[in-house]
Amino acid sequence: MTPSTLPPELADALHQRFGSRFSRGDSVRLQHGRDESPHGPLPPDAVVFAASTAEVAAAMTLCAAHGVPVIPYGVGSSVEGHVLAPHGGVSLDLSGMNRVLEIHAEDGDATVEAGVTRKQLNDALKGSGLFFPIDPGADATLGGMAATRASGTNAVRYGTMRDNVMATTAVLADGRIIRTGSRARKSSAGYDLTRLLVGSEGTLAIITELTVRLYPLPEAVSAAVCAFPSIDAAVRTSIQTIQLGVPVARIELVDALTITAINAYSKTSLAVAPTLFFEFHGSPASVEEQARTVQAIAGDQGGLDFAWATRPEDRSRLWQARHDAYFACLQLRPGCRCVSTDVCVPISRLADCIAATAKDIAQTELPVPILGHVGDGNFHLVIPILPDRPDEQEQAAWLRGRLVERALAMGGTCTGEHGVGLGKRQYLAAEHGAEAVAVMRSLKAALDPGNLLNPGKILPER
Repeated sequence: MTPSTLPPELADALHQRFGSRFSRGDSVRLQHGRDESPHGPLPPDAVVFAASTAEVAAAMTLCAAHGVPVIPYGVGSSVEGHVLAPHGGVSLDLSGMNRVLEIHAEDGDATVEAGVTRKQLNDALKGSGLFFPIDPGADATLGGMAATRASGTNAVRYGTMRDNVMATTAVLADGRIIRTGSRARKSSAGYDLTRLLVGSEGTLAIITELTVRLYPLPEAVSAAVCAFPSIDAAVRTSIQTIQLGVPVARIELVDALTITAINAYSKTSLAVAPTLFFEFHGSPASVEEQARTVQAIAGDQGGLDFAWATRPEDRSRLWQARHDAYFACLQLRPGCRCVSTDVCVPISRLADCIAATAKDIAQTELPVPILGHVGDGNFHLVIPILPDRPDEQEQAAWLRGRLVERALAMGGTCTGEHGVGLGKRQYLAAEHGAEAVAVMRSLKAALDPGNLLNPGKILPER
């Protein structure tokens, strides 16, 4: 591993300020220089474990004085290289900032530190009658979820982090602390800095606290799983469900290859066929009405064995199997590294996009599962490649490029929820246009003139 090149004066200052919570050890650096992406390790020069907003500001001030980059780190579950350190610098670990600061049940919001995970928040909400619905699968930190504008399985009903972050506390590149937004349900006061920071991937500021929306626990919840004769039939069921206005909470697609992987990994016995997972929220009567409507739609498309899961333990097992899909797919080829990529298209183009993508996959030698949150037009490829096979890396790059080009041509986006990070910078101009990217560069330069905050992410490097 490359030796640390941190300036000695900065190392001394950080050690004096943080003591044992400052580390230059190889194992700690390596842990903070990798994530779930296919990129090789890019470790920072040092790691600081922060415990408060004031400590984040202190670390940022010291690093800024020496012109050293800072990379925010949560739990390392990102899939586009967000936490890697291509320019070295200091990884700022916020996982210890994990306090739930305030819960306002009467207003339906909570304020948390950035290191609080979604499961931790929902555990804290037990007994309140409320829950936080954004569920990207991994037990990510809320700060990381806000930074990448994450969403997940519930987005079709509850929206993404963009829709559910009301306010933030953040540290700027020079160490100043700002607060954006408020607990009010709406505001027209000034620029919407909260929305600017959500999705900025730590390149404009470091989010240290955030206030999020909460939702009442539904009176009734029902889940179902249904196999289909083809991916096209499953996708058309999803499209018709949305176009009819059925307020379904989740619609998840997994293809037959993914089902094979899930059955082996999660010890389930699901039919090996393209499959939709559904979940319905509401009153007992509305849940039953939603489910019967969707069952009829599925039947018209050849859906088979519309199986119910009404007991909480059965629902949890079903959705855990879906969330385990990524790790299940890793087992399709022992020793592989998965290139996970996603796009999002208008719902009316979803079937065409998936069908054309399946034809591309058939031209490769790789076993590539298709899965995704098809209720909002978002789907993923999990491309398993062997690290020592350059030809497979080339095939994966070809698939990613074809997928993105197709999505953009259909009026979609190069990433629905994974973010840009290192992996999709080259598509930013094609999606937004050169002038819009120039505006993004101007914003970056205004807030971070020294390019110290997570450099190399989002914007293509010149």
